[in-house]
Amino acid sequence: MSVVGARRGVRIGPFSWPVRWRPLLLVVVGSALLVLVMAVNIGLGDFPITLGQVFDVLLGGGETRHQFIVLDLRLPRSLTAVFVGAALALAGAIFQSIARNPLASPDILGVTWGASVGAVSVITFTGALTGSVAEVGIPLAALGGGFFFGLLVYVLAWRKGIEGFRMVLVGVGIAAIAGNLTTYLLTVGDVTDAGRAMVWITGSLNGRGWEHVVPVGIALAVLMPAAFVCAHLLGALQFGDDTVRGLGVRLNGARSVLLLIGIALASVATAASGPIAFVALAAPQVAVRLAATATPPLLGSAVVGGLLVVGSDLIARTAFGGFEMPVGVVTAVLGAPYLMYLLIRGRREARV
Repeated sequence: MSVVGARRGVRIGPFSWPVRWRPLLLVVVGSALLVLVMAVNIGLGDFPITLGQVFDVLLGGGETRHQFIVLDLRLPRSLTAVFVGAALALAGAIFQSIARNPLASPDILGVTWGASVGAVSVITFTGALTGSVAEVGIPLAALGGGFFFGLLVYVLAWRKGIEGFRMVLVGVGIAAIAGNLTTYLLTVGDVTDAGRAMVWITGSLNGRGWEHVVPVGIALAVLMPAAFVCAHLLGALQFGDDTVRGLGVRLNGARSVLLLIGIALASVATAASGPIAFVALAAPQVAVRLAATATPPLLGSAVVGGLLVVGSDLIARTAFGGFEMPVGVVTAVLGAPYLMYLLIRGRREARV
């Protein structure tokens, strides 16, 4: 094995692969930070556990009481945060690359609001459901709502193909409709049910167990490789449509496949935790600046997304004393100024 130039690639025998070191460094350093923040998040709580004890349990050892606290109570929540953040960030990276617009994300395009419509409908009209029925019904309704509104954006934006700017405009309109429909559902339901729905809409990881980890983990295991297979298409889509067709890419087919992958990722993530705001918007843009790439790097975006949600959950759990803030509130506080920055930056670039 040899390195072929500092920026060119890696060679093993007759084979060589191009390697860009900044995206690779982002993944390696980001993954290390992610593991560390996860361990800190698992260790803090009403019954504190040291980092050494946390890693001891994760490696198969530790005391019985520590195993119960880590494996049964706290690890599922942290894993849900990682998987949800990664899925939202991947969806955001796909949408932003297709639309060639840093503002394109499941939040803006109505996918997460569509999931909210589905979940709030179940909570409002079947508030008496409890136990396993509620645990299954609400995520399935959110998944169905996200898919329905995401596909609605896709259908309405189709005009002999998908054009990025038109997709963003249609998505903003659909998001407004879904948001108002969600608000209406809150007004017609029982006060107690409306309170439960508001917690879900804000985005919360409270009470997350292995039943929440498994679905989003399976979805990532299936959809993430599919997104990586299509990653070369994202690089081509940064150019104009005529240029993309000249490169031999089937433009409409590529966009359709990638959009469906993005919609599925965003819907599954929202079904697991509620619509955690601004992760899909900010994580890909942070990753693209750290990696210095033309389009958001998929794996780097996933790592940044997972780190953002776990870090926000750590703040939500520990920064306010005995009061636990929904994680979506923390991501909104962090992400809203970033959205304003993107809007101001876009106006300045438009004037140049």
